[in-house]
Amino acid sequence: MVQTAINLKTAPGHQVLAAAGKQTLRPGGYGATEQLLNWANLQPGETVLELAASFGYSAIALAQRYGVRVIGIEKNPDSVAQAQTNVEKAGLTDQVTICEGDIFHLDQVNESFDCVLAEAILTMQSAPGKAKVLAGICDRLKPGGRFLSHELLADGPDAETIRQDLTTAIRVNAQPLSSDDWITACQQAGLTVTQQATGPMALLNPQRIAQEEGLPTLLTIGWNVLTRPVMRDRILTMRQVFQRHADHLGYIVLCAQKPE
Repeated sequence: MVQTAINLKTAPGHQVLAAAGKQTLRPGGYGATEQLLNWANLQPGETVLELAASFGYSAIALAQRYGVRVIGIEKNPDSVAQAQTNVEKAGLTDQVTICEGDIFHLDQVNESFDCVLAEAILTMQSAPGKAKVLAGICDRLKPGGRFLSHELLADGPDAETIRQDLTTAIRVNAQPLSSDDWITACQQAGLTVTQQATGPMALLNPQRIAQEEGLPTLLTIGWNVLTRPVMRDRILTMRQVFQRHADHLGYIVLCAQKPE
């Protein structure tokens, strides 16, 4: 796969981490995603809408593991093209569709779904942006359908300082919420939170990277950090922010349901 060169000084943090070799860019890692999927209890033949599907890897994995049909929307046309190639290589063109789309215009998706999956997306939206996306998610769910969310969590007396430090470090206007505020945002969109869990930030924890993504990935990231000064500065700055606010910065996963 050919990757477009990025400006490491100004690029969003997730692009810098991906360029360094990071495979999962979710704050709670694979373990938190696994918790979401356990709650979802996906069944063969159900339909799933994945927001920001990127290169299609998670959509492919869902189809293979659960026998569900997945539609993924992705804003970046280059990512869509790569995802479509990946789906073809996996032999899943009858089960997985990745198309160009915008999370703010879910009304353009002409289907209702048993489940909507969104990971590390809503955190980067303003309060009105969160409300618009969540309302669109609710509209796309079938009655009784499940919404699965995996986002950044910020609580405690210095939540605003955390948000400011995150924005400076990752070059994106990060707006993580507390547990109560995430639940309220879902409720205001017409979704009832049925299950939730929180935990510490795992994004740049070396032990978790080795455990979940493998030692080769950890070594690749380490080599890039050692040999690429600009990348090193960006990643170490992010890690310092995560560590400085470790007591009040983490992840939240929640499962919400649309009323029957």
